[in-house]
Amino acid sequence: MDSSINVPRWTPNSSPSKSILKEAKTSAEFDDIEMQSIASGEEDGSSRCTTNKTLFPFSFAHDFAISSAPHVKIHEASSLNSQVTNTLATEQENYFAFKEVDFVSNRDLGRLSSNTQQTGKILINGRKETLAFGTSAYVTQDDTLMTTLTVREAVSYSAQLQLPDSMSRSEKKERAEMTIREMGLQDSMDTRIGGWSIKGLSGGQKRRVSICIEILTRPKLLFLDEPTSGLDSAASFHVMSRIVKLARQDGRTVIASIHQPSSEVFELFSNLCLLSTGMTVYFGPVSMAEELFASNGFPCPTLRNPSDHYLRIINKDFDADIGQPGGIIRTEEVINILVKSYKSSGTFQKVQQLVSKIYQQKGGTLERKGSQANFVTQCLVLTRRSFVNMYRDLGYYWLRLAIYIALCLCVGTIFYDVGFTFGSIQARGSMLMFVAAFLTFMAIGGFPSFVEDMKIFGRERLNGHYGVGAYVIGNTLSSIPYLLIISLIPGAIAYFLVGLQKSFEHFVYFALVLFACMMLVESLMMIVASILPDFLMGIITGAGIQGVMMLNGGFFRLPNDLPKPFWRYPMYYIAFHKYANQGFYKNEFEGLTFPNNQVGGSPSITGEEILRNTWQVEMGYSKWIDLAILLGMVILYRLMFLGIVKIVEKVKPVVKALGSLDLPSIRNRSQ
Repeated sequence: MDSSINVPRWTPNSSPSKSILKEAKTSAEFDDIEMQSIASGEEDGSSRCTTNKTLFPFSFAHDFAISSAPHVKIHEASSLNSQVTNTLATEQENYFAFKEVDFVSNRDLGRLSSNTQQTGKILINGRKETLAFGTSAYVTQDDTLMTTLTVREAVSYSAQLQLPDSMSRSEKKERAEMTIREMGLQDSMDTRIGGWSIKGLSGGQKRRVSICIEILTRPKLLFLDEPTSGLDSAASFHVMSRIVKLARQDGRTVIASIHQPSSEVFELFSNLCLLSTGMTVYFGPVSMAEELFASNGFPCPTLRNPSDHYLRIINKDFDADIGQPGGIIRTEEVINILVKSYKSSGTFQKVQQLVSKIYQQKGGTLERKGSQANFVTQCLVLTRRSFVNMYRDLGYYWLRLAIYIALCLCVGTIFYDVGFTFGSIQARGSMLMFVAAFLTFMAIGGFPSFVEDMKIFGRERLNGHYGVGAYVIGNTLSSIPYLLIISLIPGAIAYFLVGLQKSFEHFVYFALVLFACMMLVESLMMIVASILPDFLMGIITGAGIQGVMMLNGGFFRLPNDLPKPFWRYPMYYIAFHKYANQGFYKNEFEGLTFPNNQVGGSPSITGEEILRNTWQVEMGYSKWIDLAILLGMVILYRLMFLGIVKIVEKVKPVVKALGSLDLPSIRNRSQ
């Protein structure tokens, strides 16, 4: 059928009084072309404009460009530049405007790295302000949630972290449950979110939980990165309809980016922004978009979803030829035609006038929602949440406990009742070394679970929920009970089956050294995770580091025999196995006497002589000093993790920027 024939076409219901839903593209990870819309509601259904001639009752901003990530090829880079439009939450008369803002970064708006150079202005009510915590919120494309928690728990814990201490615990709980009901999740409050190991919420429900967490502070500006990504049409409609309802109720500005909306979702839009290769093809009322395309010879066919038609016309990825009554035309030419046509339209002129008007407006200071909970509250909440997660996640500690019990049963039966013969000297040393090295080595088994925790930490920290210090303290305190269980139960099995010194003090010391080693390995893996978040690479790297420490820990090669450059100084003193082995040896051999089978020697040999001559242990200090050094290394490793997280945040963008120096400067600016 000739597409130029004048036939009835599907068009969405559009009304100036309808809650405004527009969409924006804010991340360099987006595809080339997107449908954009922002939701901003008028609860009473009224609008400051009543005709199509003034159908823009919102603050609008333009010229917001994000350059591509360094690894993107040159011919793809420009397509990742984007434009952000904005609306006004009319209930509170707050204007959010982004005036000619350009920056180069791999971060998202409001979450820029420290080395980012930014030009232009971000204005709130005509005043230059930052998008601080409580003012804006950001929901990422991926649902990074703690899978072991229920919906109620996930939102409640987040409320306790984000909401100020001026609110009581009951008020925070009420706010959390009200937010859950607002997103239509009241029937799933006590359902676990679920993940690979347990069935839980659907994709649409998880997306709504993510939104719940970020709207607890009632931010006036909410960014949504692909809220319908990975959802079917029904789930997409339910998610978007809830967002529209919230925007209408609270007068909230919602900036969202959406790919290929279904016809039902498309009907929710009142205004539309089409982008292609960094250029604004169209921005204005939905009903006027069809007029722009039709007037330039690209009408929407009957019964076709207009959003599919628009994207098909301006999609440059495949550079397909588009048929017209007058002949064939290439996609690039089509885009240029539409861009020029839009810039010469009355709609574009009205937009520019509104931008200038809003830019000159000087409103009041935006009402602050208050800061998040204080540091102590954050630590306590994170400790409780992490403790619950560790308890419910079988792979975190319980599976390791089962493996440790099995290994200690093996150790106990192999070295069963080792006795006090001359041969038991070597047996004792081997058994203690196995516990200090190989048993603690298994602590890397919890690395995948920790990596998932790090993803949640990364999202929440970037959104301003809490800092690195609170996370480190919460993770440390919550893990202590489980590590004590892992140290005591398997440790007791191995200790008493082998027949080591039977006094209570000696067993307590044995368990404490084992506990300190477990903490050390977990701290080491935290450092690895902060640098290499991929769990496979992290496990390999962590195993390699521990392997090197084992080699020069003083068992496979005695300290005096280690090559002095590097291996003796400093590696021998850096490896925690040195202090673990020496602590174990002192705890076991001191006070014991063994028969001496060596020719020409005394009939017996004391434990102190064995420590000094056989194992070459440093006898100038007690075993408790070795334990104190191990615990000090735990603290040092945790502090190193804290510092590395902060350093990596600043260094990674620099490294990526250096890697992109061979690429030409890409700076597409949308008008």
